[in-house]
Amino acid sequence: MQSSGASEFYCQPPQPLADFKNRNRLHRILNGCPSRAHSHPGARVTGSHSSPRPRPRLPHHWAHPASDSESQQPTKMAAATPTLKHSVSTDTNLSSGVEDTPATSTGFLTPKTKATARKPHSEKVNGAGVTTNGTYDDLVSSEPYPPLELDYTADDHENSGWRAVGVRFAPFKIPLKRRLQTAAVLFHCMGIVVFLSIFWFTCANPLSWPFLIPYLIYLTFSSAPTDGKLARRSERIRNLRLWKLFAGYFPLHLHKTADLDPSRRYIMGYHPHGIISHGAWASFATNALGFSEKFPGITNSLLTLDSNFRLPFFRDWILSMGISSVSKESIRNLLSRGGPDNDGKGRAVTIVIGGARESLEAEPGHLRLILKNRKGFVKMALRSGADLVPVMGFGENDIYDQLSARTHPGVHRFQMFCLKVFKFTLPAMHGRGLLNYDVGLMPYRRPVNVVIGRPIRVHTQPGHQPTQQEIDRYHEAYVQELEKLWNSYKDVFAAGRVSELEFKEE
Repeated sequence: MQSSGASEFYCQPPQPLADFKNRNRLHRILNGCPSRAHSHPGARVTGSHSSPRPRPRLPHHWAHPASDSESQQPTKMAAATPTLKHSVSTDTNLSSGVEDTPATSTGFLTPKTKATARKPHSEKVNGAGVTTNGTYDDLVSSEPYPPLELDYTADDHENSGWRAVGVRFAPFKIPLKRRLQTAAVLFHCMGIVVFLSIFWFTCANPLSWPFLIPYLIYLTFSSAPTDGKLARRSERIRNLRLWKLFAGYFPLHLHKTADLDPSRRYIMGYHPHGIISHGAWASFATNALGFSEKFPGITNSLLTLDSNFRLPFFRDWILSMGISSVSKESIRNLLSRGGPDNDGKGRAVTIVIGGARESLEAEPGHLRLILKNRKGFVKMALRSGADLVPVMGFGENDIYDQLSARTHPGVHRFQMFCLKVFKFTLPAMHGRGLLNYDVGLMPYRRPVNVVIGRPIRVHTQPGHQPTQQEIDRYHEAYVQELEKLWNSYKDVFAAGRVSELEFKEE
């Protein structure tokens, strides 16, 4: 018999129906209930004392239920007249059977629960075995994460400069490598301004119009950001020394905790968004941190908003970095094309889940994520048969300072208004400058450690239409794995934190 929560046994008077006479007598014996006749086949009654009655033999279909209809019949009998109830707690993930045991001193037979592990039921949906009634515990590995070490050596350049009006200025003698690192970060932060300036300069030159007009027509009808072909991706640009200098500025490090099977598809979620997501750019839009060496056979694409592909010249720059649109069409195409068999195997996409809303929560020493109601990436993973991989950027929130919503509520309300109306926001942030360490829009030189967690295996095939129950189940598993990733490395990469990991509403 199977029970949902508790197995219940009742003591009840004889049934009036003659058809159930023998069965009711057996039921009373099992529960130790007094009756008008204690006789049982093979037992004698002498005077006021009865000889020990033999242990009753259960019907075969009680002890070994062969089908749901057979196993439910005794349960219905027991629930007929609930006069006295005895509950035995059982786990919903265990199958329980009742065995006959010796009578106790109280006259009741003690039910002995035989617990055996029950495998989660699975159903066939579009040819894929989809687990529907399990918990997220069986999706997340119980093994601890491997130990990682912090590779960072602090320098004393910030304290060796000179001060004026409370601002620390950079010393005159700075190694050339540090100057080049600062220039690389400046170029990246000013990328949109640089490429739009080149575009407007080109528009001002009539000699370039014969080339500019066809380009604008092409830009209008191009599907390169969403077609999933990655035809504009250039490994040569992704391997430029510029990105090594960029990563060395903070510095940035990429840490691997598990292998990724090249025969699978993956959706990686990067957390937190930070102000500009420098860690995601260096890890997945370039090869500066060695992603291709750490995960051979995996072609990863960082995803961004469609609006970035409407900016002339800048769109071509990010397309050459292998960046694609974050739209549903783009994700579906990326995970269904490419690979040895052109079926998307070996492809991966990286999504910064929190988006612009999460950038407003970026403060040094804090990690507040917008994740509770963001389940679209889980739905896309189930539809495409892609495994979910959590990625944590320790230190991403530390490289800029930002006005807090608690101390500046008016600024925060204006930011939320811009986000709702214009679908983008303006973080009230500041950092350091080119020649000083306290005032400017450049990020601080603080370490960022990007840790790629273990993949959560998704047991669906491309084309599967997931239910809300499946989406919620995998989302809970993803959140649990992300918390496990944080707890495993927070004392290594976030030793100076002010608060713990927190999940906030939209």
